[in-house]
Amino acid sequence: AEAAAAAGGAEGAAAAAGTTGGGWSGANAVRAKPELKPIRILEGMAASGLRAIRYTRELDNVGCVVANDLDPAAIEAIARNKEFNARHSVEAAERVAKVVCHGQDVRLVMMQHEKMFDAVDVDPYGTPSTLLDGAVQAVVDGGLLLCTATDMAVLCGNNGEVCWTKYGSYPLRAPYCHEQAVRILLGAINAAAGKYKRHIVPVLSVSVDFYIRCFVRVYSSAHDAKMAPTKVSYCYQCVGCDTFAMQPVGRTVTKGTSTKFQPGAGPVVPEKCPNCGWHFNMGGPFWSAPIHDQGWVNEIKKQVEDNKEMYPGYDKIHALLTTVSEELPDAPLHYDIHSMSQCVKCTPPPMALFKSAVINAGYRVSAAHCNPLAIKTDAPVEVLWDLLRCWVKDHPVKPQATVTPGEMILKKEPKVIANWTRVNGAFTKAQREGVARFPQNPEENWGPKMKAGRPMPER
Repeated sequence: AEAAAAAGGAEGAAAAAGTTGGGWSGANAVRAKPELKPIRILEGMAASGLRAIRYTRELDNVGCVVANDLDPAAIEAIARNKEFNARHSVEAAERVAKVVCHGQDVRLVMMQHEKMFDAVDVDPYGTPSTLLDGAVQAVVDGGLLLCTATDMAVLCGNNGEVCWTKYGSYPLRAPYCHEQAVRILLGAINAAAGKYKRHIVPVLSVSVDFYIRCFVRVYSSAHDAKMAPTKVSYCYQCVGCDTFAMQPVGRTVTKGTSTKFQPGAGPVVPEKCPNCGWHFNMGGPFWSAPIHDQGWVNEIKKQVEDNKEMYPGYDKIHALLTTVSEELPDAPLHYDIHSMSQCVKCTPPPMALFKSAVINAGYRVSAAHCNPLAIKTDAPVEVLWDLLRCWVKDHPVKPQATVTPGEMILKKEPKVIANWTRVNGAFTKAQREGVARFPQNPEENWGPKMKAGRPMPER
């Protein structure tokens, strides 16, 4: 998946990085496109060098891949793996020769090579927070930054104070925590870029397995860097139910050709939740603009489909790209239908039925790539609670001994009457075509292993 994404992104990055050349040609005086320059890639923490070697062997038009690691043992491993791959064929030897071993602190490498690389891949064990400043400077204008974070406990709200010190954002413990983690990382990357009058455009940002992975393009623009406050928001989360609301940090007011930057207008919620009466917690700020470029995702998806034989993990790659391509881009965070049903102590309605009711109410709805039980929608949360109230009327629940948020929600009469007629829009294109969207892990206990250097525990 990373090779496929890097292929599309790095080639685009190289195109953006290329200087305008050639002359005027044709009757309409159309400037000839310059030939793409060879792609320069930095893998900052290469370890065994596996990914760096894959970049050279699986991508065309690669100029060089700098496989950097501070550990001397890693540099030796990279050299051995280069030699092993070179024995495969003459072509393989020519390709892996483009892998350059380098043993230095990745932060120094990136700081010393400003706007040098078409693609920078930062994949540490844990948090990438200390690497972001250098990473956003090392990428050429329009280049691709690939960033991974595996400290999911921190990003998902288990240690909010630690997340604040690392990413400048306070996380909330909520059903949308994994998408929140993606948005916190994007916000941190954009904040780092803004210091240097640069900004990011996310092309693919996913929470998958035990980590999050963000692919963003980095551009230089003082004006667009000033737009950063309009792309991040605080989030108010009710402690009693699943109600949440986004509060943008900043906004713009345009009059004619003049654009003024102003603080965000608020608050967007009252002191008590209007649905259950409990209070709100506030988290953030984190990225609230789109986290994918749907056109870019569809292009990569088509490339994967056209080269199916190249990907042993095709089913998982295709499933992820398919789900991402169908997400609503302008609906930050999501609602977990099972969590909302648990709040009112009812049996969850079938997903297709509930999505049909949302569509019949006049709103858009889609699945979420990081949770098979979630929906993304532009419907107000009050509409979702009304639909569940209608569901409970047909599927009564037992009264509770104490006052609960669910009891308070069900006391109110629905203003929107649910229409449970099934519609085609409730089924994604993947579902209609029988494409798996959430395949199982390849083996039992599949996931992160011990950090390098730690002794194995005795059984």
